[in-house]
Amino acid sequence: MRENTARSLVLPVAPTRGRLRPLGLDEVRITGGFWARRRHINATATLAHCRDWMEREGWTGNFRAAAEGRIHRDRRGREFADSEVYKLLEAMAWQGAAYDGEVAALTDMITPAQHPDGYLNTAFGRPGQQARYSDLEWGHELYCHGHLVQAGVAQSRARGEGELAKIARRAADHVCTAFGPGGNPGVCGHPEIETALVELARLTGEQRYLDQAALFIDRRGHGALADAEFGRAYYQDDLPVRRAEVLRGHAVRALYLTAGAVDVAVETGDDALLAAAVRQWEATVARRTYLTGGMGSHHRDESFGDDFVLPPDRAYSETCAGIASVMLAWRLLLATGEPRFADLAERTLFNVVATSPSEDGRSFFYANTLHRRHRGIAPPADRVSPRADSGLRAPWFAVSCCPTNVARTLAQLPAYLATVDDDGVQLHQYADAELTTSLADGQGVALRVRTDYPSGGTVAVRIGRSPARPWTLSLRIPAWTAGVTVRLVDPDGQRRTVAPGTAQLTRLFRPGDEIRLELPVTPRWIHADPRIDATRGTVAVQRGPLVYCAESADLPDGRDVDAIRVDPSAVPEDGPDGTVRAPGELVAPADTAWPYRPVDEHSPAATDPAAVTLVPYHSWANRGPSTMRVWLPTTPPPTTPTRR
Repeated sequence: MRENTARSLVLPVAPTRGRLRPLGLDEVRITGGFWARRRHINATATLAHCRDWMEREGWTGNFRAAAEGRIHRDRRGREFADSEVYKLLEAMAWQGAAYDGEVAALTDMITPAQHPDGYLNTAFGRPGQQARYSDLEWGHELYCHGHLVQAGVAQSRARGEGELAKIARRAADHVCTAFGPGGNPGVCGHPEIETALVELARLTGEQRYLDQAALFIDRRGHGALADAEFGRAYYQDDLPVRRAEVLRGHAVRALYLTAGAVDVAVETGDDALLAAAVRQWEATVARRTYLTGGMGSHHRDESFGDDFVLPPDRAYSETCAGIASVMLAWRLLLATGEPRFADLAERTLFNVVATSPSEDGRSFFYANTLHRRHRGIAPPADRVSPRADSGLRAPWFAVSCCPTNVARTLAQLPAYLATVDDDGVQLHQYADAELTTSLADGQGVALRVRTDYPSGGTVAVRIGRSPARPWTLSLRIPAWTAGVTVRLVDPDGQRRTVAPGTAQLTRLFRPGDEIRLELPVTPRWIHADPRIDATRGTVAVQRGPLVYCAESADLPDGRDVDAIRVDPSAVPEDGPDGTVRAPGELVAPADTAWPYRPVDEHSPAATDPAAVTLVPYHSWANRGPSTMRVWLPTTPPPTTPTRR
């Protein structure tokens, strides 16, 4: 790995080594299009929405109650409620100066609740409460400390060290003292502290934070935690990280842990640990990931299922797991430079992260099913919802980890677009954006990206400033372009065909030069691996990076999506307003006394030819309660077998 020398100050992830150096929020600005709209809603609606609900539910008030000595009777929310306040603080810090006042006010509320030794938690450690670290399996104390540290790192990098950063560092110092060599030999039931400690080490240069993160990684998988109802695999304490072959157990925990392992591997030069993380990622993507990029098929324990067990109607695909998957993919991309990691990040951003919030940014999916059979009832706007399995978006949940996770992800999203290396600049995600950075030799580069991606496939990159020497501009060619023609047009108007992976253009660029990438974002049928039983006999539609779905709002006479059959021998076509029209029919099977029949005896059914309207999956359920499905049954029915 190469050393990363030129540093942006405003980086959510700032490895000191790796194949690529990320560009920070001070180097990239999203100026329009798909992600600019969502970031605007995040800044103007979602952050305030989260702040209001935390105040209403008493989660912020817990810190006042702790400082005033009444927390044992007045505490509100789950044991990990503190972490949601910290994630909101992190989002506000990345969002910019407009939230400095909010950050200061929340920090003033939190500061008096911190113990003199740096410990900070409102659910444990005071008279009338359980003792500190008496429930490492479920108490989330280190998890909460981790999110506090990440909020402090965000404030330091985005705004300069303030009181929040000081609180966070005192908490990290406490963790190193309490859990370091000779201290408590345990680990947290919910990984998260690992990535936070590594990022703090990167910020401060303090080796002990990195050492503590590495210690937590190496302790995991040796029975440090008590056995649980779902087994030790639930919190990845069944196998050492280096020996595991695939991600398993609770999906968010597994992904956070692996992201922390990558961070430790990069900073310590541990190639074997990095290889283990890559190996687990590869197996998980190949066998345990939904078409949308979502991960986790079990509702009861929010976990990965077995290989190829990916039922659409039982997809849990938690929003937080999608965000954790993006976090892991980004770290692997920075470490290796391989575009496949950016491919999965793109798929997950567009089809999980963008799906969770409503159009107004004030309600959210906790889970992201791929097939909803019942319309359901819209949750009340003024009440907390139970944790939703696959229902409609709700304004707030008893476990409301997803809204704040969405908020902090959208706030830092520009930092996921581009990187630099010794040779030049790499574009990994496409959005209207302005980039201003320096190459390895310190010479400045400025780029302007214009695109309507993902609606359209043209990406135009205009050079604003360039060194007076050749350098390389690299553009990711998405994996979804396999089998179609992609063209790259250089500043001289020369066109060449490029394949999925990375297209590179090395030359002496001049201000005003324009490079154009032409991606064919036309609808395509997608079929699943035949080992996925639940999708056999169905197809889906993808247009560019977007997965599409059928929604009952587009069907006549109150019909439901389970009436749809599509014809994959005909080509789906673009419809108006970003929709897709798929050829097919609507089927109304007749009721029978027994639902099973011989193969050569077809069930009586009425059929109506129809052009089925499909909408981007991320947009579903914005028009009221509806049924929905991504994987669509095909027509005609199977051929009748020959009698013998």
